[in-house]
Amino acid sequence: MKKLEESPIVLKHQPCDECGSSDAKCYREDGTGFCFSCNTNFKSTNIEDIQVDTYKQYSNQLETLQDISNYNSYPLASRGISKDVVDYYNVKMSVDTDGRPEAHYYPFTSNGSIVAYKKRELPKAFSTVGNFKDLELFGQAQCSGGKKLIITEGELDAMAIHEANLRKYNRHYAVVSLPNGVNSVKAILNNLEFVRSYPEVILAFDMDEVGQAAANEAAKMVGIGKAKIAKFIEKDPCDELREHGIDAVVQAIWNAKPYSPAGILSGESIWEKFIERKNIQSIPYPDCLGGLNDKLEGIRHGEITLFTSGTGSGKSTVIKEIILDLLDKTDEKIGLISLEESVGDTAEKLIGMALQRPVAGHPPLSEEELRHGYEQVFGDERLILLDHQGSVADESLLDKMEYMALMGCKYLVLDHITIAVSEGTDGLSGNEAVDKVMSDLLKLVKQHNVWLGLISHLRKSQGKSFEEGQLPSIDDIKGSGSIKQISFDIIAFARNLVADEDYERNTIKLRVLKSRFTGRTGDAGTAVYDTKTTRLAAGSEGFDLFDAA
Repeated sequence: MKKLEESPIVLKHQPCDECGSSDAKCYREDGTGFCFSCNTNFKSTNIEDIQVDTYKQYSNQLETLQDISNYNSYPLASRGISKDVVDYYNVKMSVDTDGRPEAHYYPFTSNGSIVAYKKRELPKAFSTVGNFKDLELFGQAQCSGGKKLIITEGELDAMAIHEANLRKYNRHYAVVSLPNGVNSVKAILNNLEFVRSYPEVILAFDMDEVGQAAANEAAKMVGIGKAKIAKFIEKDPCDELREHGIDAVVQAIWNAKPYSPAGILSGESIWEKFIERKNIQSIPYPDCLGGLNDKLEGIRHGEITLFTSGTGSGKSTVIKEIILDLLDKTDEKIGLISLEESVGDTAEKLIGMALQRPVAGHPPLSEEELRHGYEQVFGDERLILLDHQGSVADESLLDKMEYMALMGCKYLVLDHITIAVSEGTDGLSGNEAVDKVMSDLLKLVKQHNVWLGLISHLRKSQGKSFEEGQLPSIDDIKGSGSIKQISFDIIAFARNLVADEDYERNTIKLRVLKSRFTGRTGDAGTAVYDTKTTRLAAGSEGFDLFDAA
C-alpha cells in the first residue's frame, strides 16, 4: 500500500441526538463534529468533555484506482461475510504494517466500469477515491436481471443479505446499496430505469426512524405495486445476520410488505386531515389574471387545473405568465412539458417576457441583454423543460413527468392533453385512452403532492367560433368526460382574433367553469396582451366584452 500523508484528526463515534442513529455522529480533535446519517454539523463548547475512544489518522488522498485494484481481499469474519461474497462485489482491503485490517474499499461503477471507491477506514471513517458523482448503485454492475432486486442503505448490509441468500440457495441474488446511505436515496432516481426493470424491488433499510423515512421516500420513486419494505429484528441486515443467522435475513426479505401510501383513517386521524385541508396554502394567480383569484383563491398542491380555449386565444401566454409568477413568488421547482414547442422556442418566449421585449423585435437585443433575461428565468435552475425533440414515444411521457416530480418540481404544466393521450396508452384509443391518462395524472398529483396545470383543446363550435371571442362551456371540452370530472378547476378563455379594434383583438376574456375548492364559477375579468412588452396586463374595468354571445 502506498504511504499516505497523515493529518492528525481524532474521531469518536457516538449516538446522534438529532436523528437517533446509534453511531453515526463523530467528533474530531478540534471539537467539530458531523453526523453521517442526518448531515448535521456539531461544535463542542468544551473539547475536554469529548471522551475519545477511537484514534484515527485521516489521510490526504494519494491512492489511485489502480493502486486499490491491486489490493487483496479477505473474509469479514466478524460480520459473517465470506471471501466469496467480498470477491463477488470486488471489495478490496488494506492492512497496516502488522497485518491488521486497516480499511475497506467499496467499488462504484458507471456504465459497468469502476470509476470510484468509497474508503472506509476502520472502524467508521469515510472518504472517496475517484469521481464520486452520477454513479450506479453499489453492486449494480454484478446484477444480471431476475425477478427481484434488493436495495440496502450500506455496502455491508448488501453483502450480508447476499451472503444469506448465497448460503441458503447457493445462487447469487441482485442486491445493491446506496452510494452514501440514506443521504443518497435520490441515487435511485438516477438509476430508475435499472431499478424499475425488476418486477419486485425490496427496500431493506435500517430500522431507525431515519432509515424508515428514507425507505418510504425510495418506495415512491420505485412505484406502488413494485416496491416492498423489509422489516428486521435488529437495526440493520448486517446485525440481523450476525445475531440471528441466515434464516432470519432470508425470512425478512420474503416477508417484505408492499408499500402503500394510503390507509384507512378513523377518529383523530380524520380531524387531522380536516385541519390539514382547512389550512392548505393557496398561491394567488398573477395580477394580470387577478379575476381568477376571486373565484378560485389561487392554485394548490394536489390539484389539477384545466385551461381550455380556442386556437390562438393565448393559452401559451397565460401559462407562461403563471410560470414566471411562480418563479417570483415561490422557491420551488417548476416542470414545463410543452409538446407543441421546442425547448428553444419556449426559452425565447420566456426570455422575451422577462425582458418585456420581443426577442425577435427591432432593434435587436444584445447578447448581454439576452443573457440577463435568461438568468432571470433559468439562472437558478428551478424551471425544468422537457426536450421531447418532436417525439415522446421513446419513453412514457408520464414517467418523465413523475421524474420531474421526484426531482422536486412542485408545479407541473402539461401542454397539452391531446398529444399526451396519443402515446403511452397501452393500445387504447378514444375515451378509454383519455380516461387512463387522466387517472394516471391524478395519481401522480396526489402521490407527489404537486399542482398540475393541464391544457385541453375544444370541440369544433356549432355556432360562432371560439376564435371570434365565443367563450367555451364545459361541454365544449374535447375528449372524454373524465377530463372535466377529474380536473379540480376549469378555466376557459377566448379572444376575438378578427376584431377591428386592437384592444378587443388583444383582450382575453376569462371564465371559471368549475371550482371544486370554492364552488364559485362565472366570469373572471379580462387580461390584455401588450405587443410591445409581450406581457399580459389586467383589462380595463370599464371595458365589457362579455356580451350575450
